[in-house]
Amino acid sequence: MDGLRACAAAFQFLTRLPIPVQIEYTERVFQRSAIFYPLVGFVIGLLLMVAGAGLSYVLPTMPAAVLLLAIWVILTGGLHLDGLMDTADGILSHRPREQMLEIMKDSRVGAMGVIVCVLHLLLKFSLLYTLLDTYQTGDRGSLLLLLAIVPIWSRWFMVAAIRIWSYARPNSGLGSLFRGVNSKHVTISLLVALLTTTLCICTANPTSLPSWSIVLGFMTITTLVGSGIAAYISSKLGGLTGDTYGALNELLESVLLLAVIIIVL
Repeated sequence: MDGLRACAAAFQFLTRLPIPVQIEYTERVFQRSAIFYPLVGFVIGLLLMVAGAGLSYVLPTMPAAVLLLAIWVILTGGLHLDGLMDTADGILSHRPREQMLEIMKDSRVGAMGVIVCVLHLLLKFSLLYTLLDTYQTGDRGSLLLLLAIVPIWSRWFMVAAIRIWSYARPNSGLGSLFRGVNSKHVTISLLVALLTTTLCICTANPTSLPSWSIVLGFMTITTLVGSGIAAYISSKLGGLTGDTYGALNELLESVLLLAVIIIVL
């Protein structure tokens, strides 16, 4: 039952999917829920894949891509975008560390947050447009399966980041509830990411590349790029926060989509 409760907690926390389960959120629940983050990404990815195929069937590429992006944001309730904006406001203020952290706690969004969010969404839209346009031409009918894989790895790295980098606000903030995440949680979440990715690929290999290279590619890009971003943010803030976990997820989603466009198309 603890495992089911932790799984439900992961879906309730990371998505707006209706999960009618009453859960008492404790540090233990938050920590155990982290192993299911890639599974949450898998479900989000499948919903995006189905939505993308359906929208492409009834609409031209441009409005289909806009609506698909809107669905992506709605599925998470804008949780990670909020983290991205807060992180941008803090990091790009170029203030001392403590002032950056105070700026990030402010519920109001500043100019840097808005600018970064708009640019980020424009990039994401353009990448979705390219994927849907290729899908509609019929050149790579199963290409949308790669879209389903992207949210898996961005959410796995959040778990890894929680474990590897220290928390910038040791005694406050929602992210402090994840302090007990350990190597075991990261390893299990990695296995979940590998399993769900393999399941996607086995359904229909969308490229001429061997299956193992697709898995390795996603894992390598996620680890290298995510580590670089996390290390940079940590050097500025003296660690990571709940907002930066969301920012990492959003940035990695765009990076992985961009990698799909560059390598596959």
